[in-house]
Amino acid sequence: MAMRQAVIMALLVSGWSVAAEAQTVHDDILPASIIFATSTGYWEDDGNSLPVERAPTTTQSVSAQNVSGGAAKPEQRHGYYKLFAVRQADKTSRVFLQQIAQIDDGPAILSTVELQEISDLKPYITDIRPENSSGFIKEPGLFATVYLKTDPAAEPDGWTVLIDEFGDITVEKATN
Repeated sequence: MAMRQAVIMALLVSGWSVAAEAQTVHDDILPASIIFATSTGYWEDDGNSLPVERAPTTTQSVSAQNVSGGAAKPEQRHGYYKLFAVRQADKTSRVFLQQIAQIDDGPAILSTVELQEISDLKPYITDIRPENSSGFIKEPGLFATVYLKTDPAAEPDGWTVLIDEFGDITVEKATN
């Protein structure tokens, strides 16, 4: 009986240490400040198009890199968009849009821009939803809804984020 208890105790202790190790290994995958994210839509180009950017007077590019590596001949590129909210210390959020390229080595961030129209509201983000959760989008672009409150006690409002087939970004309060 004592041997059985010792074996069970050893398994429990080793199980907890394995679970703790697995937790620490994956802590850096997604920061705790990312509260909502959705990957949706798609884009494609001939390799000559610029990454998604906004007018410099209202949006600051957080990151931009050329994933083609400066190849002499442009190659057909394609990928998808990621829309996410980052919680700030005051519990309000900033909202960012990333253009992700699908390359041989896996997904790579082509650009990241802040959606100033939403971030300037100092919102409390309650949800971000794509237009279509089936994973299949028929036309290039993005359509998603960001649900937010400007007062924690208020009901959330919907704001749409739309990227058309030409890569033009529109952010506006949703109309029903």
